[in-house]
Amino acid sequence: MESINSKLFDHTLLKAFATEDEIKKLCLEAKTFNFKSVCVNPCHVAYAKELLKDTDVLVCTVIGFPLGANTMETKWFETQNALENGADEVDVVINIGKAKEHDYKYIENEVAGVVAYACGATVKVIIETCYLSDEEKVEVCKACTRAKANFVKTSTGFGTGGAKKEDVRLMKNNISENMEVKASGGIHSKEDVLDMIEAGATRIGASASVKIMEAAKEE
Repeated sequence: MESINSKLFDHTLLKAFATEDEIKKLCLEAKTFNFKSVCVNPCHVAYAKELLKDTDVLVCTVIGFPLGANTMETKWFETQNALENGADEVDVVINIGKAKEHDYKYIENEVAGVVAYACGATVKVIIETCYLSDEEKVEVCKACTRAKANFVKTSTGFGTGGAKKEDVRLMKNNISENMEVKASGGIHSKEDVLDMIEAGATRIGASASVKIMEAAKEE
C-alpha cells in the first residue's frame, strides 16, 4: 500500500469540552509524529503556540465554528485575534444559509474579508458539503476562488456528514490551480486517507491521525 506523509495532517481537537491537558497531549503527539499542524479552538491558540514554539508544527484554528452563522465582521475580528494569539492558519465556516439562498456574492465578500485580515496566513474555507447540493458546492468553490482563499475544505465534523471522495473531486475540479482541498470529517483509516488523496485532497483534518499513522507504520 502507498505510504502516507505525516505532513498531510492537521491533527485536530475541536470538542467543546477539550481541556488544557488534552491540548498538551495533542501538541505532544503532533511533535512526535511531525504533523503539519494542530487544529484547536481559538481559546487554545496561544497555549498551543507556546507548546510548539521550538518545532515546525503549525497552529491552526477555526473561525465562525461550527455553524458559520456569525456576521462576516465577527469572522474578520476572530481572524485578526487568532493571528495575534499565534495562529498560522485559519479554517473558516461559510454562512451556509447564504449558500442555500444562492447569495454567492455574500460568501465571496465574507471570505475575501477573512483573507484580508489573515494578512498572508493560510485560509481554508469550510463549505460543509453535507448541507449543499452539487450545484451549490460548485458555486461556493467558485466564490472562494474569487476571494483568493488557499483551500476549500469539506466539513466541520459537526454536521450531518463528513468527507466524501466524490465531493473532494468535485471541489478540486472547481477551484483555481493554485488552490487546494482539505478533506475532514469521518476520516478514520489509512484507506480513507488514500481515497481522499486519490480524489485530490492535499490536506487531511483528523482526530484519528495518530491511529492512522501507527497503522500505516505497522503495515
